[in-house]
Order: sequence, then C-alpha cells, then structure tokens
Amino acid sequence: MCGGLRRRWRRGWFYRRLLKGPLADRIAFQPYDALPRRLEDADALLRARFRFNGDVVEPKDRSIFDQPAPSRAWAEALHGFAWLPPLAAAGGDAARTLATNLLSQWLKRNARYSEPAWLPHVTAQRLINIFGHGRFVLANSEMLWRSKVFVSLREQSRMLARIAGEAPDGLPRLETAAAVALSGACLSDSPRRLESGLMRLEAEIARQILPDGGHISRSPEALVHAYRHLVMVMDALAATGHEVSHALRSAHDRMAPMIRFFRHGDGALALFNGGSESDARMIAGLLARDEVRGQPFAYARHSGYHRLSAGRTLLLLDCGQPPPGAFSVDAHAGCLAFELSANAQRIVVNCGAVTGAAHRKWENPLRATAAHSTVALADTSTAAILGEGWLSNLVGRRLIGRMNEIETRRVETSKGWTIEAGQDGYVRAFGVRHEREVTLSPQGLALTGTDRLLPQQRHGADVPYAARFHIHPDVRTSRAQSGDIVLKLPNGEGWRFRAGVPVAVEESVYLGGDTVRRSEQLVVAGTVRDAPVEIDWFFEQIGAI
Repeated sequence: MCGGLRRRWRRGWFYRRLLKGPLADRIAFQPYDALPRRLEDADALLRARFRFNGDVVEPKDRSIFDQPAPSRAWAEALHGFAWLPPLAAAGGDAARTLATNLLSQWLKRNARYSEPAWLPHVTAQRLINIFGHGRFVLANSEMLWRSKVFVSLREQSRMLARIAGEAPDGLPRLETAAAVALSGACLSDSPRRLESGLMRLEAEIARQILPDGGHISRSPEALVHAYRHLVMVMDALAATGHEVSHALRSAHDRMAPMIRFFRHGDGALALFNGGSESDARMIAGLLARDEVRGQPFAYARHSGYHRLSAGRTLLLLDCGQPPPGAFSVDAHAGCLAFELSANAQRIVVNCGAVTGAAHRKWENPLRATAAHSTVALADTSTAAILGEGWLSNLVGRRLIGRMNEIETRRVETSKGWTIEAGQDGYVRAFGVRHEREVTLSPQGLALTGTDRLLPQQRHGADVPYAARFHIHPDVRTSRAQSGDIVLKLPNGEGWRFRAGVPVAVEESVYLGGDTVRRSEQLVVAGTVRDAPVEIDWFFEQIGAI
C-alpha cells in the first residue's frame, strides 16, 4: 500500500472504529527503563532547546510540534517522546508542567494517524517512554485530561498491534514487538494483545538473537538495547502474574554473558559494527538484574568474535562476516580488527560510529576498513557500502560483499593464548589473503602480533598496504630514541609499541560517544606484490612513567 493511500485509510472513520474497545484507566505496571537520563538534557528542554540526534530546535512562540524538523531522525525522536525520560528524571513542577504541555500538544495535533508520528517504531518508542515514565505526568492529573490520554493509549496500542510487522527490520522491529507486549501487560484492556506481542517478540528473538547470545547485526550496542527491552518485558510479566516463556528466559540467559563479553575494563562496550561505547552505568544496572551471572565465552563462534583476557589486559578480535541483508545497514568493514585495554583504560580502539546528524559526514569513513585497527590494502575496504541512489533509499545503506571464508584457530602455548585468523576479502580485488596472529602473554603484560599478506596469484603491480593501530585519545604517544612508540596512559602506566619496520604516527578520530575527538594512529605501511609480506609488531607494558 502506497504512503498516501495508507495514511488516508488509517485516518478514516472505518479504520478508527477498529481501534475502539475496552479502556484502561491506569498503567498497571511501570517497567524499569535503564536508558540513561542526563539532567543536562532536562535543563536544555526547560530552556526550550530540543536536542535530538545531533540537531537542536528552539521554538519561539509556536509549539515544538509545529516547527519544521531538521531531520527525519529528529522528528522521530520528538514524536517518540524522547523528552519524557529526562524530564521525569529531573522532577519538579517546572518539568512536570512542560511534560504535561508537550503531551497535550501532541494529543491535539496527532489524534489521528500521521507520519512519522504513528509509524510503528516511533509509536513503539512513545509507548515505552509513557509506560516507563508516564506516571510523572499522569499522577494526580485532571480526570478529563487523563481520560483523553488513555483513549489515545488504547488507539496507539491497538494500531501498533496491527502494523508492528511494518517496522524497519532489525532492532526497531524487535523493539516494536516488545512495545506491543508491554502494552498488553501495562494496560488491562486486552489480554490478547499481550499474547500476540509475546508471539511477535519470540519470533524476532529467534530471528535476531544468535545461539551464543549476540545480536545478528554483530553490534554490541544493538545487543544491549535488545536486552534492555527484553528485561522490561520480563519484569512486566513477572509483576503482572504472567509466566515468562522458556524462549524469553533462554534468550535472556544467553544475552547477558555476551554483553559481558564486549565490556572493557571501564564498563562500556567495544566499538564494533556501528555501536558506540554506550553508558557504563546503564550496562551495569542491566547486568545487576541478571541472577544467573553467566560468564562470557572465550570464542563467540556465531557472533564472530574472539576474547583474550589475562591479568588486567583484554583483547577483542573481530573474525566475522558482514551481517546479512537489512541487518548490515550500520555494519562496518572491520574484519580482523581488534581492541586492546588495560584495566579501565582503552589503548587500541576502532574509530567508532556516527550517533547523530551533526557528524553525518563521518558515517562512510568510519565504516571503512581504514577506520579499524587492522590491515587495509590500497585504502580499500573488505566490504563496500551501498552507494546513494534509489536502491539504497529502498533498502538502506547496506554493507555488501561477503568473504568466501574466515578461518580462525585458538591455541594455548607457553607464551600464552594465541588466535590465528585469516580472511579473503581482498582476494577478488587484489589477489591477496590477510592473516593475523595475536598472542597475549599469561600475565597480560605483552601482546605479540603478526600480520601476513599472502598473494594468491601473480598480480603484476605493487599494492600498498597499511596496518593501522588507532590509539584512544586519552593515551599520549611519543617516540623513543630507539624508534619505538611509547604510550602513556592517564594513570601513568606505560606501554611500548614496536615493529620490525618504521612506524608512522598519524592523525585519527574517535567517536565512541557523542563528540568527535582527535586521536592518533600508529601506521606500518609498505607494498605487497608477488611475494608474501610479514608484519611483526609488539605491545608491552613498561610500568609507570
């Protein structure tokens, strides 16, 4: 159904009659939402500054809902009530008055279906925010106004149950299914909606949550948000006397250890496949509710990641294929990239991902292989991003180009645990296979690595390569007289990097959070032609400096 016809049909009298039915008069359960709420966001809202997804709008004498939206993402956040959690966290009469006024303005302008306000994933975000934080405005509210709110909640919930399958594939569709289930648990008007929502949620979990507990997008941050919504549904079921199914319980018990798998010593996430660091307190709060306390695997085979941990040192290595289809719209071409941390300090990182419209120019560069701590040939990525055009407008900016095979092996030696991995993403374009071997010493004081570039056929021309090691912006680099690179961590601890050939120190960027930070990268460059090339490198701790 085309957009115009869809909107007319859903705004019509007959369709709206389908949304009538019993009316709940209260939210039966307020689920705990671990999403971080910053008081500075509430302060900005109270100053009439609506900041969403990197854009800011300051309405003058008009309602914010009458202002032109600077971007689709900003409009979806506004209609998804992203403003409600920070206002509820701030509390007080001023925040309550603003939240009440905003809700009233939305009800007046969006009583009937419109887009993007009533798109399924936007409606899902709005309902989740109301269920989690709505008591802030509903408590002690005027009876007539309160009834209007619950009439709207009934219609939104019934509409969402009908159109949930239209949500964008991937995490938005899983979150939409969770919102349908929550609407059935938190509102007492339709037990059948709870049942249908749980069926949808279980189906999406079967599609999106891998046997090792990872998310099919291979994004650590996507996994955290899927887990967050699953926990909200499970809490609502337990609080309202409903049994938690085996499918939900099993997914929960697999996902929690996988979140621990991706955490650095600072409590936040590694940067792989479009995910940011996320909020360490949110992650800790979610995992604190995990009674099983399952520990992470050393090798998450289905997700395609290895984990080496010794002493206070942690290494995470990406050994996976790009995600399939629609799940790759935020994926990165970072095969065989790694991150390294010591205690709470990140040392070697990937460059991160765009989190808002303000940094949109960085989106493609950050998804490229060169933005990851691995080897890139001729500044080319192992997988390409679908270019601008009608196809990408239809299916999204997917990552295209899968490798024929990725081989990995994990062995324990007297020098520590070793991971050997290889990928053929460059064979078609350059006839070169990339293999990486890393060994973490038993005490975690040294990381030894070798990158091998193995020509699979005669190429006839030199192909430039660059082995890049992006350094976290909190780490200071300097060059020793020997040519080694000394890395000074914020706590005074020192590490040294050396390779068998000269090492260049070049500029880099880091987008682990909301801002772009300048950083540096260590680069070992050269060319490969018909003979194999071996790049040896070494990180070691050298004590306090």
